[in-house]
Amino acid sequence: MTTGVVLNVAALTDVGLKRAINEDAVLAESPVFLVADGMGGHEAGDKASAAIVEAFAPLVGSPVSTELIGAALARANETVSAISAQHARGAGSTVAAAALVEHDGAPHWLVFNVGDSRVYRHRGSTLDQLTVDHSLGQALVDAGELRPENLADFSQRNVITRAVGAADSVADSWLVPVVDGERLLICSDGLSGEISDESIRATLTMCGRPETAAEALMRRAKEAGGRDNISVIVIDVVAGGAAGASDGATDSRMSSGPRTDSMLESTTVPVRRRR
Repeated sequence: MTTGVVLNVAALTDVGLKRAINEDAVLAESPVFLVADGMGGHEAGDKASAAIVEAFAPLVGSPVSTELIGAALARANETVSAISAQHARGAGSTVAAAALVEHDGAPHWLVFNVGDSRVYRHRGSTLDQLTVDHSLGQALVDAGELRPENLADFSQRNVITRAVGAADSVADSWLVPVVDGERLLICSDGLSGEISDESIRATLTMCGRPETAAEALMRRAKEAGGRDNISVIVIDVVAGGAAGASDGATDSRMSSGPRTDSMLESTTVPVRRRR
């Protein structure tokens, strides 16, 4: 069990400046930290994101594994699908998360996502995006049909291609060694869609405590327009991880088999680096 890992954590969620309700939900209790961004409007999107938190809440305070995370994700998908069936507009939710697990005798982050909520890792002055968006814009970038620098101005950049409760709800996941001194950021697109990765990097670099960083990120997203609900979790690894571990372990993918709604694919992470 990863009880030796010491963390400082701050979590905030806000309705933003344009929306009437907050369809985001967060869970920030060891060993599971997640942000869910619901879709479907009042009495649908908020229920969808809350269902994800409810599915993972029983894992709080206990050792977790890839199998337990996959089972929780399957429960969430079943519940959100049922919510969707009850509403004409349907319902769904993104999820992005990091869970503390033990792998090869050492603490690791099991990072996973469905949709365009994100997990970042900040070390020193470097920001890595650990997750890959399941969105139309990202698909066009991957296909070479859209330049990455033009993604922020793409009119359909918020169209997602996977969601919990949708026909395609498969999660991508990665195993990342826990490293002392690193900082993780988990956020909805209410943050990443409003401010640039460079602004996120600079804020995480300049702000000391997690609560200070979370508040600053929230403030910057609102100053940029606050057009969506905004959720952030900032996690600092104080002790119990590897000391100055190399990034080399994160450079290649290693499939563990076919992915399904109830099974996560554990891989080492192909980092998307922002300097």
